[in-house]
Amino acid sequence: MIFSKEINRLFLTKSKQKPCLKKMYLCILEKTYCHIVKMKILVVLSRFPYPLEKGDKLRAYHQIRCLSEKHDIVLVALHDREVPEEAVEQLRPYCSKMYLLRQGKVRSALNVFFAFFKGLPIQCGYFYSTKNRREIERIVNDERPDRIYCQLIRMAEYVKDLAIKKVLDYQDVFSKGMWRRYENANFLAKPFFKMESRRVARYESNVFDKFDACTIITEVDRDLIPHPRRDEIVIVHNGVQFEQFQYRGENKSCDLIFSGNMGYAPNVDAAEYLAKEIFPPLRARFPGLKLVLCGASPAPRVQALRADGVTVTGWVDSMRDWYAMARVFVAPMRMGTGLQNKLLEAMSMQLPCVTSPLAGKPLENAEAAGAVVTCCTTEEYIETIARLLQDADYYRQLSERGNRYVHGKYDWKAATDRLEQLFH
Repeated sequence: MIFSKEINRLFLTKSKQKPCLKKMYLCILEKTYCHIVKMKILVVLSRFPYPLEKGDKLRAYHQIRCLSEKHDIVLVALHDREVPEEAVEQLRPYCSKMYLLRQGKVRSALNVFFAFFKGLPIQCGYFYSTKNRREIERIVNDERPDRIYCQLIRMAEYVKDLAIKKVLDYQDVFSKGMWRRYENANFLAKPFFKMESRRVARYESNVFDKFDACTIITEVDRDLIPHPRRDEIVIVHNGVQFEQFQYRGENKSCDLIFSGNMGYAPNVDAAEYLAKEIFPPLRARFPGLKLVLCGASPAPRVQALRADGVTVTGWVDSMRDWYAMARVFVAPMRMGTGLQNKLLEAMSMQLPCVTSPLAGKPLENAEAAGAVVTCCTTEEYIETIARLLQDADYYRQLSERGNRYVHGKYDWKAATDRLEQLFH
């Protein structure tokens, strides 16, 4: 228990108290104490959570930021290259201590080899090393945290057997994501993705019972976790930093925009689909139409999409500036899982959003509220976007409804308050 021995002595050791009353008092006291006293929370991540070019980093950064208002945060993060000092400075206001553990690429390759023969998911093997496990155990012994928050199953191997109250953030259902990649892979890659999907599913199920509580971003993903008690997984939404992503009524210099980490396979696939199949028919109808593919680390397949009317930006310092310049946000996702932060940010900037059922379904009741349009075919994308470009009333209604929707449901503070309750 995290409260003092003195409280325990005063309230729980009277000889006339019944054992059942002692247990009840103990629970009440612990919950009360946790609400009024700072806890030390050890946050364990597979990547340093800055810059915010990946969804897991964005989620971790804002959760740390919000949790630090009440609690003492000790950060443990792996890295495979030196973390710039300016990135460290972004986390310094929120973390009392930061431990950055080197994860060399050669060692990671060897760990993948060992994971293969152990039957572990390859991604767990890639991020695991015996050296870092010993270092994390040393950090736990030195820091003596009250709670551990582990993001993603790939880090669970480090903490799953520690005798401290732990929360695991599944974030997405990665086994389903691997299966969708299997369905879209070429014949050479199919065996790998099929094997990894099955291994991840088995691990997602096995690790559930190793943690005191588990979280995930959406109900859609929770229902796909292969564990009979998956309904116990708590939904902790992502959010939007509304003061940053505000509507700006300035002139638009581009028409369509799609954003995200452009080295991530589902985003690469969506970018190709948008640039090759959706955009050309639209540009034939609207000469001079401009498309921007905006995001860090563009894969060669994305870079090859540069053409007349198509801009590939690479890393940008401010996504909000690019959202502000665009007229319509298009996210034709056909792979991947989870909530698309890009849609939340675009809606907050009052951009009308057109997406796929895969990306739209995790946005609870968004389509029913008229906050987003989902399209199942290329023709539907073309006709919906064309209507937005031509019909001012339709454009205004969709953008305003999207803005109201995201402001009503996706606030980082409210979402992290729900996570914090699990630590009590």
